[in-house]
Parts: sequence; C-alpha cells; structure tokens
Amino acid sequence: MTQTIAPRVRTLVLLLLAAACALLAGAGPASAHAAVTGSDPGQGAVVDKAPTRISLTFSEPVALSDDSLRVLDPEGKRVDTGKPSDVSGTTYAVPLHSGLPDGTYTVAYQVVSADSHPVAGAYTFSIGAPSKTTVSVSGQSADDGVVGWLYGFGRYVSYAGFIVMAGGAAFVLACWRRGSGVRPVQRFVVSGWVALTAATLALLLLRGSFTGSGKVADIFDLSLLGQVLQTKTGAALVSRLLLLAAAALFIAVLFGAYDKREDAQEKRDLTFGLSIGGVVVAAGLAASWAMSEHASTGLQAGLAMPVDVLHLLAVAAWLGGLGALLVALYRAPADAPVDRPAVRRFSQVAFGSVLVLIATGTYQSWRQLGSWSAFTDTRYGQLLLAKIGLVIVMVGVAWISRRWTGRLAETAPVQAAAVREKERVGAGTETAGDVDTTAADGDAPAEGEGGLDTDEHPGTERAAQLARQQAARDAARQKRMRDADPNRFGLRRSVLSEAGIAVVLLAVTTVLTQTEPGRTEQEAKAASSSSASAASDTGASGALTLNMPFDTGGEDGKGIVTVDLDPARVGDNEMHVFVERPNGRAFDIPEVKVEFTLKAKDIGPLPVVPDHIATGHWSANGVQIPMAGDWQVDVTVRTSDIDEVTVSKNAQIG
Repeated sequence: MTQTIAPRVRTLVLLLLAAACALLAGAGPASAHAAVTGSDPGQGAVVDKAPTRISLTFSEPVALSDDSLRVLDPEGKRVDTGKPSDVSGTTYAVPLHSGLPDGTYTVAYQVVSADSHPVAGAYTFSIGAPSKTTVSVSGQSADDGVVGWLYGFGRYVSYAGFIVMAGGAAFVLACWRRGSGVRPVQRFVVSGWVALTAATLALLLLRGSFTGSGKVADIFDLSLLGQVLQTKTGAALVSRLLLLAAAALFIAVLFGAYDKREDAQEKRDLTFGLSIGGVVVAAGLAASWAMSEHASTGLQAGLAMPVDVLHLLAVAAWLGGLGALLVALYRAPADAPVDRPAVRRFSQVAFGSVLVLIATGTYQSWRQLGSWSAFTDTRYGQLLLAKIGLVIVMVGVAWISRRWTGRLAETAPVQAAAVREKERVGAGTETAGDVDTTAADGDAPAEGEGGLDTDEHPGTERAAQLARQQAARDAARQKRMRDADPNRFGLRRSVLSEAGIAVVLLAVTTVLTQTEPGRTEQEAKAASSSSASAASDTGASGALTLNMPFDTGGEDGKGIVTVDLDPARVGDNEMHVFVERPNGRAFDIPEVKVEFTLKAKDIGPLPVVPDHIATGHWSANGVQIPMAGDWQVDVTVRTSDIDEVTVSKNAQIG
C-alpha cells in the first residue's frame, strides 16, 4: 500500500528548502567575478611620501559608483576627494587629500563586475611607518548578510519558477496534451509563473541594496531602484517582467481555449502556434539571464550567450517536465491517468535534453575553467564537479524510470475498469443494506436518538450523510485505481527520486552562477603571485632590489652586483650599489656605472655614476625617474683596466 501524496510532497518541499538554505548560506555574499590584480600603493606597502591618489586594477572592467573607492585614515575618516575615475579601462583611481600624515590607511572598494556580481574588499598601506588603525578590514563586505541571503534565495526561486513554468508547459504540449485539462498540472505550471514573477520583482527591489550599502532599510529606496533600472541587470529584470506578461497570455490559452478545442485540425494548428510562441517566450526569458551574467562577459561572449540560452531551455525541458510528470503520476484523476505513450515521449525529450546539456555544459566548462587543474583548485571547479556528479546520478535514476516505463502494463485501463465494476457492485450492496436497516427501524429514527430533526428537514441529514460516504468511497476507489498497476507505482517512486535530486542540482547550479569562474580565480592567483614576487624584489619599503651576477673574464672577475633603488617611483630616488664576491664578501673594483632605459617610450639611456662610499659600496642621490614603466637597468662593472662587462635586468619602476 503506497503512502499518501501529502507526506511525499512535504518531504520534497523540505528537501528543497534545506538544500537552498545550506548551499546558498554556504556561498556567503556573492563571490567576486572580477578580481583585483594590482594596486598602487600595493597591499601592505610602506611609502615615504603621501601618494596623491590610489588606484586599483581589476581583471575586467567594472561599474563604479561615487563611493566605490574609499580611503580611510587610522581614525576611520575618509581622506579621498572626488569621484573614482577610469584610468585605463580596468584601472580605476581616486584622488587623496594632500599632506596626509604618517600612519596606516585602509582602502575599501565595492564595485560591480561586468557579469552583474558585486566585488568588495579592502587592504591597507602605510605612510612613513605602520600605525594602529580603528578600521576593521574584515568588516568590509558587499552586504550585511541578510540582503545577500535574500538575493541568493530570490535567484534560486526565479530559476525554479522558470523551470517549472517552461518545462511543465512543454510537457503538456509535447508529451501529454490531455494534461491541459488536468487541474493539478495547471496549478503546477501556474505556480511556476507566480514564483518567477514574484522573485523577479523581489530581485529588482533587492538589487540596489545588494550592490550598494547592503542594508535592509534600503530595499525600498526608490532612488536606488531608479539607479538599478539604468544598469544591465535592471534592464534584464524589466525585460523578464515584460516577457512574463506574454507568458501569462500563453498559459491562459493553453489551459483555456486549447483545452476546450474539439476540432482535430484546429487543435493541431493551435498546438503549432502555441509551440512556436512558447519557444520564443521561453528563449527570451532564458536570454534575460544570459545577457546579464557569466555568458555576457569574457571569452566568446557572442557565442556563449546563445549556448547559455540553449542550456537553460534544456534544463527546463528536462527538470520541469520531470516535475509535471511527477504531478501527473500522483495527482491525475483515475479516469484520465497519464498514459504510457506520454511517459515514453517525455523519456525521448529528456534524452535529447541531456545531450544538449552535455554539449553546452562542456563548452561552458572550458570557457569558465580554462584548465584541468581548475576543477580541483578553484571553488567554481569543485562546485562544477558536484553538479556533474548529481547529473550522472540523476541520469542513472532516469534509466531506472525508463525501465519502469517499458514495463508499464498495456492492460492498465482494463484493470481500472475491473476495479470500477467491483466497486460499483460493492457500493450497490452496501446501499441496499442501508435501506433495509432503515426500513427495519421504522420510517425515521426516534427524535433525540439519531440527532436528526425530521420534523423540519425530513431526510436532508440522511442524504448528506450518504453523499459524504459516497464521496469517501469514490476517493478511495480512485486511489486504488491509480495504485492498481505495480509498474506505475515503481515509476512514480523513481520519478520522485529524480525530482529530489533535481532540487539539489538546482541549488548547486544557483550557487555556481554566483561563484567566481575558475579561469578568473586562477588569473587572480597568478597576479597575486606576481605581485608577491615583485614585492619580494621591491621590499616592504617600496625599494627595488636587483641582484645581477657578472663575470668580466679576468682575474677575480666573478661576483654579484646589487642595485637598490628607493622608493623606486617617479621623481627623486636614492640608489645604492653593492659589489660582492661569489662567497658574499664585499670587494672594491675600479668603476661602476648604471644606466636606465625605457624602451617603450624611447627614453634613455639615462646614465648615473655613483660615488664610492665604502668597500664594495657605491651610492647616488637624486636619481631621476621621469616616467613609470618597465625600465631596463644596465650596470657596467670594470674589474681592471681592460676587463669589464655590462649586465642588465628589467624592473617595473614607478
């Protein structure tokens, strides 16, 4: 005996909420999809003079607001002036007050990446020497947690609503046209439309606070809503609402005029028209995600966007159709159960959807990861592996469902008719018994014994009681008719398992769309490593240190020359040159000369002849570097009257 549908539905809903809460909460605020690849001053740097501005370089263009870049002094007061400006497309700067005192300063940034996700963070640098600061770097975030969670949950509901609405409608048109008149299926599709519409409106309201202050109080700030409407994401959400109006008309026709159409030719024509219109509306809705998220930025955006649309449509056809099939198997009336051909047709649709998902998913994986190592070394890759595993498990369960479909008995209608006939005979016998009993007791029960007021309403209460009994018998009979075929029962259980996995799969996919792509994360790590390497050469104070081995070929001609340039910036610099033997012992040589050349700008060589200070030590003050860039530093070492050599090394100065 099967369990009732209510506990199963409650279990499925609880699974959905648990997966959404666990995975979305684990994701935290929306992960950055643009990464900081450089800054000036650098993170943790100690500079001698107060800079006139700070600049940040990102891995891709970002959107700025007036407060996107903030610089705070040790007391937490802002010292930046004016609005942030675009310096070079991916580098953005904000000017600072002049004459800033020594101490540790905090740079906080909050921007929106090209794929609509907020990027926030902070770092510190010091002027003169580090000091205590009242600013908490860890407290800088894109939101306060509540808004971020609400926005993430809204995205989950919007994806789920689209899948239920589009996939359910596709199931009716492509697999089970009789389902257009089945109320549970109608409610299933309409609930998807309602969920998507409500989630889209909520995302519009949340967007301004989500990418700005992160305060709950700002959710209903109309000025922020106006700013959101001018962004790419705002345009996508408004477009989605307009398309949902068209989707409402489509649903009204599908469950209204289409269901009532009796002429076969007219119904075929209407099926064709609804199919074309439904595909156009569904593709437009899918494009509202593609035009504002991962697919719209990065490599091959022109190809990635239509691929993303196909991917979303395939997901909807598979998972949404699966949900509609589950509703049909459990809630369809006994006199119009979902038939074997409909299940077989859905099996074919699901198989085609899986093929499309494999093709589009492979392309998306290559585009977002870029390397095999990103599967395990990045959060995006790890989530993608989890998604792939869930898809594999789901395909395995779908194969079991396909086997149950093959076993679905052709004689199910005959068995159902037999059950109806048996119930009819039993009901007739029971009714006759009731009449005999009533007749034996007299025309009516005695007043006060049966609780019936026969003087005022003779026979009314008895008729209502019999009607309720008949309704209960009809409901039980319908349930037995649905459960008469063990193969149908097995199919329902396997489809329910597929739906449960689909809920978790959708949650993982939602988190995946909010996670920094593996390719971007690896590029950011590489940039950080490069910055760390440069910092090791530059030193904590900003000084540039270059070590260059030399060999003049003469006696005692081997050694290492070290050039220190402090602070290695445009303007005046102090230079020190040290000459040591391979064993590290300092020694003097007749002459050392240094030249600086910026080949990209055709500047130089600029000669510098340092003064001898001590054994193996030369120094020069006021070394002028006129422009920032990749400078070539040439050091000429002469160890005798005829033995000399010039060694070179490039370094970023300024």
